[in-house]
Amino acid sequence: MLSGIAAAVTLAGASRRWSATDPLPVEPTPVPPAARAVPMAAAVPAAEPALVREALAALDRHGRMVRHRDRIAIADFSVASAKPRFHILDVASGKMTSFLVAHGSGSDPGHTGYLHKFSNVPDSNASSQGAFVTADYYVGKHGRSQRLLGLDASNSNALERAIVVHGAWYANADMIPAHGKLGRSQGCFAVGERDLPKVFDHLGQGRMIFAARA
Repeated sequence: MLSGIAAAVTLAGASRRWSATDPLPVEPTPVPPAARAVPMAAAVPAAEPALVREALAALDRHGRMVRHRDRIAIADFSVASAKPRFHILDVASGKMTSFLVAHGSGSDPGHTGYLHKFSNVPDSNASSQGAFVTADYYVGKHGRSQRLLGLDASNSNALERAIVVHGAWYANADMIPAHGKLGRSQGCFAVGERDLPKVFDHLGQGRMIFAARA
């Protein structure tokens, strides 16, 4: 699943070369069986139930590649950028916390506020579809950011493309009354600058982000 993207990644604050064949340092956090029995429409009204089921199936499919399975993020790119569409789900309780998130300019060339297409191609500046696992933090041109590893064929170039989670002024909530939509990233999950610490606190390292359209 991650063939071709073994690369130098700093994990847990220590510099090392990371490979998809490396064992995880801890067992994945189990998902309580009761969580699967919660009706999606009642548990997570902020996201499409079908998309939540798809995300949970991806969580199961990628198994040990996702170290912590207690919380996942779901980016529902069928929703306009003016709406909170980056949902962090507590799998056991069904509680969801939602944030604004920008999509890539290559996914929305006309800047309509809606994602029209996904791409995994380098230099496409588009958002990619599929499951990602959160990796290390670093400080770059957007400040504190978090690298992502793509787990599917549809996002396998995430590390090469530098698709990350970062904060951006164009993803702040005050863009909505001023412009009716957020600005666009180069394919990254760009969230509001004030929301970034909350997103990092909820996700941490070793959790899954699932991006798709309902």
